[in-house]
This record gives sequence, C-alpha cells and structure tokens, in this order.
Amino acid sequence: MSNTPNRAGNSAGKPRKKEVTLDLSTARQMLPLVKSIVTDIVNSRRALNKLTPEQDRLERQRRELVWQERQRRYQIIDEIAAAEKALATALGELNNLGISLVDDEAGEVDFPTKVNGRTAAFSWLMGEDGLRHWHYTDEESRRPIPADWDKAGAVTPTRYRGGQP
Repeated sequence: MSNTPNRAGNSAGKPRKKEVTLDLSTARQMLPLVKSIVTDIVNSRRALNKLTPEQDRLERQRRELVWQERQRRYQIIDEIAAAEKALATALGELNNLGISLVDDEAGEVDFPTKVNGRTAAFSWLMGEDGLRHWHYTDEESRRPIPADWDKAGAVTPTRYRGGQP
C-alpha cells in the first residue's frame, strides 16, 4: 500500500479557484482598486508590445551591433522582464479578487454575478467613469444596468425583463 494520498480531480495539487458572486454595490466599491490594477495591466501590455519588436530586431542583428546597441539590447531584456513581472503581479491581483480580465489591451474586466439564477457579469471598460453595464456570460453584448438595480440595499440582481429595465 502506498503512503501517497489519493488526489481526485485536482491532481496538480493547486488550490481550486473559489467561485465569486458579487452584488452591484460590492462591485462598485471594488472599482477604484480594479481601475488601478487594470491600468497596470494595460501599461505593461503596451510596454511589452513596444519593446518586443525592438528586442527581436536587436537579437537578429546581435553580431553586428555597436556598443550602444548592445547596451540597449541588454537594457530591453531588463525592461521586458520588469514589464512581465508587473503584468503577472497585476493579473494575480485581479485573480485573487475573483475578477476576470476580458481584454488586456482595451482594459475590459468582468465582475462575476448572477442574474435570474444565470451566471452573468458586471462589465467595466477602461476609460468608463463607473460600472454601468452587465451581460450574461454566454453573451458578448454589454447591456446597461437597469436603474432599479441601483436602489439602496439591492443585492445580486434577481430579475431582468428583456430589453427594458
């Protein structure tokens, strides 16, 4: 008999991601922090998109580079490593909050919720001043959040009637 414990379903031994369901009020309270994290993600992605082609060019020409270009090649390696680390850190922070990154270049995120018992999300896009949209997870189009979901004491939305709030 083996002393190794049996692992069912999670053989990698990694902790399972807890399922998060947020109400509108909580999601809105989280937004300032999420905005900051998303800004870090977008900036890191932009830096990587800018630096990678330059690194590729310098790498292809590495045997013909003068000292200044060699120095720049080493500097880019450090800058890319820093941007990748910042990106990984920010992604980890979002993950720990239970927020999903939809688009790392546009800065779109989803705050998980339930509407009519279905999995849904409040959707925020970088540049928007507040949390004003939602969608079911199997849909791409963002819908405006109905005004009655904003009422004091409102919890996770339970009813939605078609196109009109």
